[in-house]
This record gives sequence, structure tokens and C-alpha cells, in this order.
Amino acid sequence: MKKYTVAILLALGLLGPAHAGFPEGASAYNARNYALAMKEIAPLARAGNPDAQHLLGLMYYMGRGVARDYKQAFGWHLKAAQQGKADAQYVVGAMYYTGNAVPQDQKHAVTWFRKAAEQGHGEAQHALGLMYRYHVAGVPADPVIAYMLYNLAAASGHQNAVNQRAAIARTMTQEQIEEAQALSRTWKVGTSLPTQSKTGSN
Repeated sequence: MKKYTVAILLALGLLGPAHAGFPEGASAYNARNYALAMKEIAPLARAGNPDAQHLLGLMYYMGRGVARDYKQAFGWHLKAAQQGKADAQYVVGAMYYTGNAVPQDQKHAVTWFRKAAEQGHGEAQHALGLMYRYHVAGVPADPVIAYMLYNLAAASGHQNAVNQRAAIARTMTQEQIEEAQALSRTWKVGTSLPTQSKTGSN
């Protein structure tokens, strides 16, 4: 899981009055002062702050400052995910996919991975790419869409996506690779991802 840093918080504009206490809580978390982090984060999470909800969910997930509790972790992540927090959407998708604290539901997993991926979340893009490559969770096999998703994830620094892209490219035609590259170039963060390609779908 990504660590929170003040630089990221500044970039995201999270230092306004509505988020008072979150930078302190995130800094405490990074410093492994989980008691202080909980003191700062929990009230914000209860007040509906999605960043605090996500971080509190991580604390429950990993048992940092609280007893490990996957149900609490899922609940807080779901609250943040429903407000559009991409990191939380990815975690909710992963928990549905594995059946961790909730009944396993791969359709729900795909839905949440897609929501996060459409916000540019590299881990979610990589996960969806695997689903399109290996035809799992009800996702149709489509190497072009898989390549596109690996390409997007690789652009955000996801090293495994680079390796997956190279591997799948060896099984594709030049026409398929060109379509995947074109889809990658024209897609914009915040817009729907294609669900099938012209040259890769069966």
C-alpha cells in the first residue's frame, strides 16, 4: 500500500480546513505512531472524509494501532470507495475478488477495479489487464484490451505491467498491438475504459 506523504497531500489539495488533522494523522502513520494516527484519523473518517476512511481501513486491514479486523477494514474502504477514492475502490475490488471479509463476488470485484482503473489507478489497471488476458471473473478474453491496460499501468510506473505487456505482445499480431497502442493514446483519465476491441475480441 502506498505511504501517505505531505507532498502528495499538498498536491491533492488536502490541507484545507475540511481536512484539518489529516496531514498530522498521515504523518503519524508514516512515523509508525499509530496511536496518534488513530486519534487524528478516526474522527475525520466518522465525519465522512474519504482519505481518512481509506487510511483507517488500512489500519484495520494491517492491524496497525488497532486489532486486525477485516470487516472493519472493508467497511471503511467501502465508504471511501463510494465517494470515489480510487485507492479504496481498488482495495474493495481486491477484497471481493478474494472473498476477504465479504462473500467472494468476482463481478463486484471487476466493477470496483474498473472504477479505480478509470481514475488512472495503476494497480487496478494491471488487475483488469490480467482478467482480460486470462478470461477470468466473467471478463472476456481480449489481448488488445489487456495490452492497453498494461500500457496504462506501466505509464504510472507499475513494473509487473511492463513485464505482462512484453509477454502478451509476443502472442499478438502487429494489427492488435497497433490497436492497443492507439487505445492507450486516446484514452483519458476519468472516462470509461473500452470493454472490447476490434481485433482482439473473440
